[in-house]
Amino acid sequence: MRIIIPMAGWGTRLRPHTLTIPKPMLPVAGKPIVQRLVEDLIKSTDQKVEDIVFIIREDFGKAIADQLLAVAKSVGSTGHIRYQDVPLGTAHAILCAGDFLEGNVIVAFADTLFRSDFKIDSSTDGVIWVQKVADPSAFGVVKLNADNVITDFVEKPKDFVSDLAIIGIYYFKDGVYLRREMQYLIDNDIKQKGEFWLTDAMERMKTQGAKFHKGEVVEWLDCGNKDATVYTNQRVLEFIKNDKLVSAKAIVENSVVLHPCFIDDDVVLKNSVVGPYVSIGKGTIIESSVVKNSIIQSKTVLKNKLIENSMIGNNVKLEGRMDDLSVGDCNSLVQ
Repeated sequence: MRIIIPMAGWGTRLRPHTLTIPKPMLPVAGKPIVQRLVEDLIKSTDQKVEDIVFIIREDFGKAIADQLLAVAKSVGSTGHIRYQDVPLGTAHAILCAGDFLEGNVIVAFADTLFRSDFKIDSSTDGVIWVQKVADPSAFGVVKLNADNVITDFVEKPKDFVSDLAIIGIYYFKDGVYLRREMQYLIDNDIKQKGEFWLTDAMERMKTQGAKFHKGEVVEWLDCGNKDATVYTNQRVLEFIKNDKLVSAKAIVENSVVLHPCFIDDDVVLKNSVVGPYVSIGKGTIIESSVVKNSIIQSKTVLKNKLIENSMIGNNVKLEGRMDDLSVGDCNSLVQ
C-alpha cells in the first residue's frame, strides 16, 4: 500500500497563519494536521504502508520537507517528496507522484481530518469517502445505485442531485490504471475551469467498467479557516481526551486547567485559567489570563488577556483585553 498526499497549496483562507508555513503543517491538538491525517489513514488499512508521497511546492523549503519525511518515518513508512509548482488541478497534483502510482494506493488531500472506524476493502476497484452535508452546492458529490456503487460524479451542483459530498480521501486498487487515465487527461488537454480534475479520470475508469464504492466517515473535520480549525482542535481534543495531553515539563503555578487541553513542553501557566479545548505549543507563557477554545502556538507570551475562539501563532506577545483573535507569527500587541 502507498499513500499519496497532495498538499501544494498555501491555504490562503487561513492567513496570516499560512504566511510562514503551509496549512497542513499547522498544529491541531499538538500535531500538524497532515500528521494526524497520516496516522488515521494508517489505522484504516490492514496492509503495510510502504511509501508515503507528499506533493508540495518547492518553495515550502527544506525544513518542511524534512518534517514531512519525519512524519512518514514515525509511522514506519518511507517518505518521499515530489513537487507541484504550477496549480493545474487535482489530477495533475496526484500525477506528480509518478511511479509511486502503482498497486494499492490511497489518495488523501491534506486539508481535512476525519473520524471513523472503517477498514479499507482492498479487493474493490476503488472507494470514495463521502459525508452527508446540508448544502451540497459547494462540493463535489456522488450519486449511488441500490448496491451503493457510485453512478455519477457531480461537481458543485446548482440543483440538488445528492447530499453525499466527497471529502478528499480515495482508495484505488490499481494505481497504474489511475495514473494512465490521469495522463490521458493531460495528453488530450481535458480540463474543467482550466484544471485537470481527478473526477474526470475516475469517470473514464467508471465508464470502462471500474466500480467505485461509497465509504462513509462518522465525522468530517474541515481546517479551511480560523473558526473551522479551532472547532477541529476542540473535536480532536475530545477524541483523545484519555491520552496524556499535559507535559510533565509544563509549569502550572496558581492556575487551573479545564480539560481537555493539550499543553506542550516548557509551557508556563501563572495565575491563569486555561480550557477547555485549548492547545498550547512549546515554550509559551500565559500569565494572569483566561484562555478557552483556542490554539496558541510556540514561544508566545500572553498577559492579562481574556481569549476565546482564537488562533495565535509563534513568537507573539499580547497584553490587554478580551478578544476573538487570529494572529500570525512574530506579532506584538499591547492594549
